Amino acid sequence: MKARIKFQKYGALRFIGHLDVMRYFQKVMRRAEIPIAFTGGYSPHMIMSFASPLGIGLTSEGEYFDIELTEPIASKEAVRRMNAVGVEGIHVTSFRQISEEKKATGMAIVAAADYLVGTRKGVFPQNLEELVEQFIKQAEITVLKQTKRSEKLVDIRSMIYQMEVRESYTSLQDSGANQIFMELAAGSVENLKPDLVMSAFCKFAGLPEDSITCTYHRLEMYADTGTENTRKLVPLESLGNDII
Repeated sequence: MKARIKFQKYGALRFIGHLDVMRYFQKVMRRAEIPIAFTGGYSPHMIMSFASPLGIGLTSEGEYFDIELTEPIASKEAVRRMNAVGVEGIHVTSFRQISEEKKATGMAIVAAADYLVGTRKGVFPQNLEELVEQFIKQAEITVLKQTKRSEKLVDIRSMIYQMEVRESYTSLQDSGANQIFMELAAGSVENLKPDLVMSAFCKFAGLPEDSITCTYHRLEMYADTGTENTRKLVPLESLGNDII
């Protein structure tokens, strides 16, 4: 049996990296007595895979990882146990059974992610909404993107699914009103980081590089259940069922 766990990451723990998050949940699994399965061999380890690791400094209310269970455990009980032994800064929100297929793991199916962008230093210009509309209307948005081995010019326009100004905000994020909402490609096929988009936007808007420091908050991650020509994004959480 496989399960998908959704959690929030906020506060001081936004500064811990992916490996530390993995170690954290390994300890939580033991302390909460979640019946997680282990690999075989001389050095067994917990069967656990994360959908898309969050960058250091980002907060989120839509993080996911999948595990394999040796026996069923009720979803509500699993969430209660994990939060009871956890610490402030990481909060589990759901625990759902998912398909047994390897191709159905969060890591394999994640296709997009939502972000809210605010400011920690400086403020966005008053005509932010107009600038965002002009930016997203461009046929091409070319940026210098770093790869593991080199740098290359890439057109990221097709990887920006939505971009607009929003006034609402989440309590898990540092900044409040006047934020930019973005829905971007994510996953192994195409992956676009929000800071790369904002770097291109600030350059387009004529903002000096050191005039604004942005905050990034991930809202949700999605799988694409549409056809080859039609995108249909659904939250990873919706592809599972509660264990009773």
